[in-house]
Amino acid sequence: MYLTQHTDYGLRVLIYTAINDDALVNISTIADTYGISKSHLMKVVTALVKGGFLTSVRGKGGGLKLAMTADKINIGAVIRHLEPMQLVECMGNNNDCLITPSCRLAGILGGAIKSFFNYLDGFTLEDLLNKPTYDLLYFPKIDILPEQEVVETMPTTVSDEVECVPE
Repeated sequence: MYLTQHTDYGLRVLIYTAINDDALVNISTIADTYGISKSHLMKVVTALVKGGFLTSVRGKGGGLKLAMTADKINIGAVIRHLEPMQLVECMGNNNDCLITPSCRLAGILGGAIKSFFNYLDGFTLEDLLNKPTYDLLYFPKIDILPEQEVVETMPTTVSDEVECVPE
C-alpha cells in the first residue's frame, strides 16, 4: 500500500503552512519550495480547503493559512479526506468480481485499513513539526547535520572466539 502523490503533497502543504504560523503563504512559494507543479498543487489546495483544513484568502496579498491550529488537524482525518482507500475492486461501488459473495479479502483489507487509520488518528499536524523540518524549508541548501568522515575499521584480533559444533 502507498499513499498517492496527491496526499503526499497535501501533507507537505499543511506542514509548510503550519510552520508559517498565521502568515498567509501563496501557492507559488510552496510550489517553488518543494519543486512541485503549481497547477497540481492548486488541485491539492482546493481539496484541503474543501476539507476544512486550509483557509484561502483571494486577491492581492491573499494566500493560504491553516483553518485551525496545528494541534487540531488530525493526520488520519487529512489522509481519509485526500486518499481513496479502495485497495481492491470489491471495496468500491463498481464491483464486477465474480467471487465477491464468498471472498473474505475485502473484510481483511478493511480491517487493515481500520488499524492504519486508528494509528494515524493518534497524531496531529503539530506532531509533524520540528526544528529540522523548519530549517530544511527555509534554508534548503544548508546541511543541518555536519558531514562526518566515514572511517572503515577492521578488527585486528578476535577476543571471544566461539566454536560452533553441531549436536
